[in-house]
Amino acid sequence: MTKIDLDAVTATLDKLPKLYPGPGGVAGVMLDGVVVAARAWGYANVNTAQPMTTGTRLPICSISKQFTCQVLLATLGDPAKLDDKVSAFLPQFTGTLPTVKQMCDNQSGLRDYWALTVLQGAFAEQPFRREDALPLIARMKTGHFPPGTQYSYCNCNFRILSEMIESETGLALDVLYKQHIWGPAQMKTAVVTADTSRPEDGVVGYEGSDATGFFPAENAIYWVGDAGISASLSDMLAYEAWIDATRDDEHSLYRRVAVPPSFADGKPAAYGYGLSRETIAGLDFSGHGGALRGFRAYRLNARAARLSVVVMFNHEADAHGAAEALVQAAMGQKAPAEAPLPDGWDGQWIGPNGLLTRVESGRNSAKLRHASGAERLTLAADGTLTSPGVVLARTATGLNLKRPKDNTEATLLPLAVLDSANAAEIAGQYHSPELDASMEIEARDGAAFARFTGMLGSGRMERMAPAGLDVWTVATRRSMDAPAPGDWTMMIKRDTKGAIDGLILGCWLAREVVYQRV
Repeated sequence: MTKIDLDAVTATLDKLPKLYPGPGGVAGVMLDGVVVAARAWGYANVNTAQPMTTGTRLPICSISKQFTCQVLLATLGDPAKLDDKVSAFLPQFTGTLPTVKQMCDNQSGLRDYWALTVLQGAFAEQPFRREDALPLIARMKTGHFPPGTQYSYCNCNFRILSEMIESETGLALDVLYKQHIWGPAQMKTAVVTADTSRPEDGVVGYEGSDATGFFPAENAIYWVGDAGISASLSDMLAYEAWIDATRDDEHSLYRRVAVPPSFADGKPAAYGYGLSRETIAGLDFSGHGGALRGFRAYRLNARAARLSVVVMFNHEADAHGAAEALVQAAMGQKAPAEAPLPDGWDGQWIGPNGLLTRVESGRNSAKLRHASGAERLTLAADGTLTSPGVVLARTATGLNLKRPKDNTEATLLPLAVLDSANAAEIAGQYHSPELDASMEIEARDGAAFARFTGMLGSGRMERMAPAGLDVWTVATRRSMDAPAPGDWTMMIKRDTKGAIDGLILGCWLAREVVYQRV
């Protein structure tokens, strides 16, 4: 049996409302299949003073992906049985089509459809109907890497999967969830809330922070398979108990989705069947997070230690950080002292995937802005900057960036910072054959803004800023899904005479989208 420090767990639970401030939240810790501590604090709705309880159902968002994969295995068995169905969802795709297993492992190389809604002209608050998803996905012609070679988070992998499962079984996904997981796990109140405009139990999600204040988040998207489940803390702890009870059964659904995945080259992967893998306090965990504007959630399970943690907020604080803090408290682990960072790390670089990379160093840690969110790096004994998924090393010409979880390694070349550039030069109309969508850049008095237009409408004016020579950023701070894409990197392309003839736009979730000047 694993021994934990229950007093430290209790103390950490008591601190969560202060450490992760917001309207409300719930958290629980299980050991050996038994709840050892749980909390519900604050309010599901601060205007009506509706309390948050262990029975309040909250959107678990992308945690739903593992449920979808378990239903796939329960109903259809080998994912390869559906491989010949993929082409129907990607009729214009010109490259190698991903397999269903590669989609389950986020190795498809497809660009994320929630990120692409920005480029298709969507406002963050507008409705996204069920019938909007497949036409958007069907426009894809290429991926941003060959299937099986890398990892990249992509929600449409699981949206396609859900459509396949319902078509093959003739049953709605919520019926299958209930039959194969919710019923056996005694998740008595779990439901599918595919329409995010109507959360269960009157709960309200809140955007903002302690610094800005909190305000109700307005969501209007329909999602299923990639997300969509709402569940209470009681439901989620029942799920963890079911996982523990079936931990030694190799045929149990969770054991089957928790099998260690790999890339096509045989290297181990950290994500498979809707589950991510990580090591915290010396323990190997499987789990997943969930995010929607106004909501954050994370669950972790260490099979060998029989330890589980669940955290859910109706605001946008770091649920993973809270879950990690509870694990560290349980195992009596304190964060090691961090060495001060030497000078010379700050700067910006461009890599082969066309994304701007920035390093902002502090006294004992640095922020790496490269993927979908800022990553915290600390100094290792060999002089590199590291985090659990990143190794950043200096080279003679720039930086070497290794991301083992993504199966990537790249040389980043330095990019001199520009504070101003000729915005009028890039102003005008552009068209993307990949998306069959357009973009207008407007320049006035030194400032530049971009507006995207496509199948979802004509979006808001997004602020642009020069980053370096022929490199700009386009800031998307709010989008349909959460978190927003953040900064897109825009690389200007010139012809042999130096005239601008197009550009390449990308973020981590949707890289290297080509636009031609009209």
